[in-house]
Amino acid sequence: MATTASTANAVDVVVLGGGLAGLSLAIQLKRRDPTIDVTVLERRAHPVREAAFKVGESTVEIGAHYFANVLGLREHLDTRQLRKFGFRFFFSDGRRDIDRCTELGVSKILPMPSWQIDRGRFENFLGEEAQRYGVRFLDGAVVRELEMTDGSVPHRIGYDHGGASHRIEATWVVDASGRAGLLKRKFDLAETSDHDANAVWWRVDGKIDPNLWSNDADWRARCTPPDRWRSTNHMCGDGYWFWLIPLSSGAHSLGIVCDAATHPLETMNTHEKAMAWLRKHQPRVADALSAPEHTLQDFAFFRKFTYDCKRVFSGDRWALTGEAGVFLDPFYSPGSDFIAISNTLICDLIAKDREGSPFAPYAEIYQQLYFGFYENTMTLYRGQYPLFGDAQVMPLKVIWDYTYYWALLAPLFCGDKLTEVSLLGRLRPQFERGRALNIAAQVLLRAWGEANRAAGTPDAATLDGRLLDQFRIDWFHEMNRALHDTLDNRAFQQRIAQNVMRMEWLAAELLQRARDAHPGIDAALDAETRLAVLLDAPASEISLAPVWYAAA
Repeated sequence: MATTASTANAVDVVVLGGGLAGLSLAIQLKRRDPTIDVTVLERRAHPVREAAFKVGESTVEIGAHYFANVLGLREHLDTRQLRKFGFRFFFSDGRRDIDRCTELGVSKILPMPSWQIDRGRFENFLGEEAQRYGVRFLDGAVVRELEMTDGSVPHRIGYDHGGASHRIEATWVVDASGRAGLLKRKFDLAETSDHDANAVWWRVDGKIDPNLWSNDADWRARCTPPDRWRSTNHMCGDGYWFWLIPLSSGAHSLGIVCDAATHPLETMNTHEKAMAWLRKHQPRVADALSAPEHTLQDFAFFRKFTYDCKRVFSGDRWALTGEAGVFLDPFYSPGSDFIAISNTLICDLIAKDREGSPFAPYAEIYQQLYFGFYENTMTLYRGQYPLFGDAQVMPLKVIWDYTYYWALLAPLFCGDKLTEVSLLGRLRPQFERGRALNIAAQVLLRAWGEANRAAGTPDAATLDGRLLDQFRIDWFHEMNRALHDTLDNRAFQQRIAQNVMRMEWLAAELLQRARDAHPGIDAALDAETRLAVLLDAPASEISLAPVWYAAA
């Protein structure tokens, strides 16, 4: 039994949880202000296990920029993690001949880097890095009591550590406890989501290399270098996708994510069931996993993994970050993005408070901003899983979704403009236009997929072995490269305006393609979203043909 320790000590910030979100926040706070006193309370003992530790291993541009540049961890990422070969999609339901299925991805690595993260290895490193910055990192610490105030006097936290009970006072408390949701439960902040999807996942020893699934030398050589295995590979079918993510510790992460109505969790919630499901839906993957060297390391699942939150930032000097607040959908790997965004907003609130500036109004502004980002991103997933096996529409959706991300949210973060409230006010019309275009495009894509299914569109398009090469779309490549640019506010406003114009052109191109495929599609679209009004820009400057449908 724990013994009672001495009276409470006082710090500036207590972070509840020392995982990816909590340790990243602690490092970011110390890099911004070395004098700040930060204590992290982490339930798990460190070091943690590599490979079979946590999912969420794939990063995209915002999260990658955050880890590499905001936190200064580029050397670790380059030397101890794996450089990612972008996203890659195979429309391969029920097929073994992967080299004859439609493949969507890049033939060469895009300019903006991202990495595959072994979460155990990374969080061990983050714990060490935080301590080098002077963070008090207490692993094996179990929070027992949260005495939260209105912020006028310090909050008090009771916890067990090292066989004794302790109390600590903190000006700020940040909940980074993940799905434990310590503050969420205390303040009754949980909100459900109408996105009904489930996930199962496991890790195995060894590397899974899709290039070994074909004897076609030309197909293998379509990527330079021929390292498809370094991509976040998505094996897609109606209502689901299956991920393959390599880890630097020599393991591979695998997972099924699916619409609950189409693929019930009960059909895959054990390893044996999951393998039976794979043998039906992705038999070539199942064949590969049957090799004896791919020893099972772990297996887990979540039912209805998406959830919301009533509040994440408070003028009473508390906040939630990472999965303690909200969680979307893993399809485009947004988890580390939203950690980066919430941590950056929290750091700014704490900095304003320490400077003696009014911060409570900003807590409200940042919360509206954060929830806006969450809801806009949810539109990419909500109701769209029936599209995932459509080799005609889904590749166009992926291009649209990337364009939306690189047009607005990614440049805002990578350009270090996230907390410039006056600039955000001037950009509001462009962001609202982009949001309206995205909502309309998502409805268009969904209707197109429904029309395909109603017409019984054959799946012969999955047999032609084409590579839909994103690298060869010049404007798409340039949008990725442009995330490196450092712009003053005037030039940044011009960039956002240009990006929204590109969205208009692309939306018009998608509308024309949908009309070509289904001449009567306008009637349904106008009734719901008035797409004829929204999507009226000329498509001449951004046509996806002929490069888009060319095999490399």
